[in-house]
Amino acid sequence: MSPGTQHGPGQEERRGRAAFLPVPPSPKVTESGDASLCQRKLSSNLGGGSQQAVGAGGPGSLAVQRTQGHGSAGAPAAPLVPRRHLLPGSPPQALAAPRAPHPSPVLSRSSFLPGRSGQAPAGAATMELGNVSQPVYGPGPKAPGSSTPGLVGMVHGFLRLVQPNALPIELIADFGQPQDEEAIGKQVQELLLYELGFLVCVAIGLLFIILVPLVGCCFCCCRCCGNCGGRMYQKQGQRMSWRRRVLWASLLLVSALLLAGDVCSFISNSRFSQAVRDTFPNVNNTLDNVHTYLASIPQQINFIIDSSDVPLGHANRSLQDIGPKLGGMITSGIRSSTDRALGSLQSLLQGMETLAAAFSSIAGTRLHLEELQSNHSRRLASLRDGLNQTLRRCGHPCSNVSLSGLAFSTNFSMIPSVERQLEALGDVSSSNITADLEKVNSTLDMIPAKVQEQSRDVVTKTQDQLGLIRQEIRSLQGQLPLLDVEESVGAFVGNATSVLEEYREPIIALDGLRWSVCIVLCCVVLLVVLCNTVGLLLGPLGLKESVLPMQRSSLSNVGGNFFMAGVGFSFIFSWLLMLLVVITFVLGGNIYMLICESWRSQQLFQLLDTPGLIPGFNLSELLGQEGDTANFSEMYRQCQQDAALWQTLHLDQSVSLDELLNISQYTGDISAAFEKMNITLSPISLLSQSQRDLLLNTSQDGQPPDFTPTLELDQNVTQGSLLDLAAELEQLADKVGMDVKEDLKADASKLRELDKEMQMSFSGLLQSLKEDIHLVQSRAAQLEAQTKAALDKASETQQFLERETANIIKNETWAFLEELLDFFETYILWAKSRLTGDVARCKPIAETLDNVETITCDYILDSLNGFWFSLGWCTFFLLPSIILGVRLAKFYRRMDVADVYRNEDLEMPPMFNFYKIPRPSTRH
Repeated sequence: MSPGTQHGPGQEERRGRAAFLPVPPSPKVTESGDASLCQRKLSSNLGGGSQQAVGAGGPGSLAVQRTQGHGSAGAPAAPLVPRRHLLPGSPPQALAAPRAPHPSPVLSRSSFLPGRSGQAPAGAATMELGNVSQPVYGPGPKAPGSSTPGLVGMVHGFLRLVQPNALPIELIADFGQPQDEEAIGKQVQELLLYELGFLVCVAIGLLFIILVPLVGCCFCCCRCCGNCGGRMYQKQGQRMSWRRRVLWASLLLVSALLLAGDVCSFISNSRFSQAVRDTFPNVNNTLDNVHTYLASIPQQINFIIDSSDVPLGHANRSLQDIGPKLGGMITSGIRSSTDRALGSLQSLLQGMETLAAAFSSIAGTRLHLEELQSNHSRRLASLRDGLNQTLRRCGHPCSNVSLSGLAFSTNFSMIPSVERQLEALGDVSSSNITADLEKVNSTLDMIPAKVQEQSRDVVTKTQDQLGLIRQEIRSLQGQLPLLDVEESVGAFVGNATSVLEEYREPIIALDGLRWSVCIVLCCVVLLVVLCNTVGLLLGPLGLKESVLPMQRSSLSNVGGNFFMAGVGFSFIFSWLLMLLVVITFVLGGNIYMLICESWRSQQLFQLLDTPGLIPGFNLSELLGQEGDTANFSEMYRQCQQDAALWQTLHLDQSVSLDELLNISQYTGDISAAFEKMNITLSPISLLSQSQRDLLLNTSQDGQPPDFTPTLELDQNVTQGSLLDLAAELEQLADKVGMDVKEDLKADASKLRELDKEMQMSFSGLLQSLKEDIHLVQSRAAQLEAQTKAALDKASETQQFLERETANIIKNETWAFLEELLDFFETYILWAKSRLTGDVARCKPIAETLDNVETITCDYILDSLNGFWFSLGWCTFFLLPSIILGVRLAKFYRRMDVADVYRNEDLEMPPMFNFYKIPRPSTRH
């Protein structure tokens, strides 16, 4: 079994130690340089390394990558030094192969141990820490109904035309600073220049408010005096019908535009009221999401703190199983060398046992052959005597028969003796070598129990330190600045909620009053449209072309009167409409351009980034940060990307996670406890000197004698063929007389039976003898070399055990400590990555700001701006409505004075057709 595959019971893979692991002093020099330099490099990383990056995936189980170690013959003799550093003078061939690492690490970082590359620690690979759960938020703002995107687009275009200037950030920033009169005057001039578009529109509106009522009063007085169309007289002409139709169509178009604007006003007014009513539940939902977000911060932090029970539990279980774990690791480190020597010795002993069995089989076969030869020699002699008598009685015909073949051709007693070899191999079998080797295995198997017994004090002290580590991690809950941010922002949100609830009812009541006033003014416009519509309908229905103006029907006259009623309503209420338009235009337009438009162009961010600009608002103070380091635009962009609050607020500049999560004091005590742990093992001796001499002498004395003559033995053990002699006798029996015929046949039958019996007795034994001889020769040829190699391995292993057992114990203790502290390093790295990457992801904050912008701009201000734009549309179209209504009323009202138009083409001769002068005729 190769050393790379030797694993003790409960053994796990081992990697680099935690960054906070203190390094015990080393009196020796490693290959990488001075040990004190190595310690200084390690000590510089105590308390945790830099923050590490999190892997794809996403994040879940956590592992730290680095190269694992392995107890080896090349381990240094210094206490608890890295096992990859070689002891000067150690044989490199005694090094054990490293174990294979576990796959699929989630978090990787370079190891703090010199000479070690990134591999996943065994403890981290099996420790699942989980993911930080994110809260579930409510829906966004509910849009009010009756959306008018076309109207909103026209309003935005009109506002951008009125206010094309960018937000004057410097001007706004300077307003809060104390300055002299000249600077203030300059600022006022710049502000007026910035508001020039709005000022021009306000001026036009004020002129409308002043002039339209004044013109209306003058127009009424003028008509009362019979002027300005006040006299009920209409001059007749040739194109009267065409002019009436043009005026009718124009007034119809203007009335349609008035109706469209009024409908938009109604929709915008209702949409604004609905937006105001929905603002409170929308804002409450948004604030509830903020509350959910803030409430999730301590929950997520508690999850991270509670997850410390996972590494603590793994570490405690490792301590409770320190016997099987550490003992198994030590056993594996020792067996990486002893197993090869033990295997060689056991193979040698088995080979000697096989050789002894073969020699014993040869001796037994030799003895059996001698016995068989003795028995069959007597039978052959007896048979030969009987045949001699028969042949003498046969006389001359049988005189040529030879009985010399009735004798053994081989003397089996001449087979070489193997007693000396059996005696030598028997001495090995009777020795205690096998029992001593079993004792070595038994000693190795008892290592876990000894480690469990001898490490009780260390386990108790380490478990006490684990309790202190638990308390230290639990104390983080009150030290993380995220909780301060949650408290301050939570108080701000709570105050905003209370203020919103306080003003909810008054705002809804005022909006109801506003809605009523706006509805009344919209109804005024609708009344004007209604008067124009009735006039447009009744006038043409009651008008007849052939009827004189004084004789127009009452229906036509009513239509004309409706036109004048619309004109009167327009003069009476148009200034009120324009006053409302100007007020809402100044408020809604300016707020939209200052806030909404600058928010979308991100100019407002620059304004918010200026500290102290907004009275009573300090973003850094609100977030609990020292100084004025908070940058709103950067925070907003990062929150849109769902960054964690730790990164967004740059809390690493004020609070060091390495210091908060520094448990090096406790891990140092754990390391010191393991440093003082003394594990002593029973001495391991593979072979004594007498046993070594016995094996070496046996390999020499166990060589076989010269079996060459024996291997040349033929399967036919007699000098002649008994079957041939039997056949010859049978042939003679047919030629001789009856007195010896039966005797010859009987002797021939006896020869055949004896031949058959001897073949069955000797052929198998001779074949077995030859196989045993071949086996002995092949095994004995390798015995000396095998014995020498096994004894050399045993000598090297014995030297290794005497020299490196203490180092193996220390290095495996180091590895176990690494594995133990890897649990905490993995947790620390996981906690850092979760705190900086998953806790308090601030996308809900960005969504809250977007929701506020949506409620303010898209719902409230767009509805308000749509209302004044629609109402202003109607107000301006009241002017052409007044003009067209006055002009068109003449064509439908009943006149007091008639102007008769006569067509002189029918009355005068053709020569006078050049003079077509209408002749007025006054009738009363």
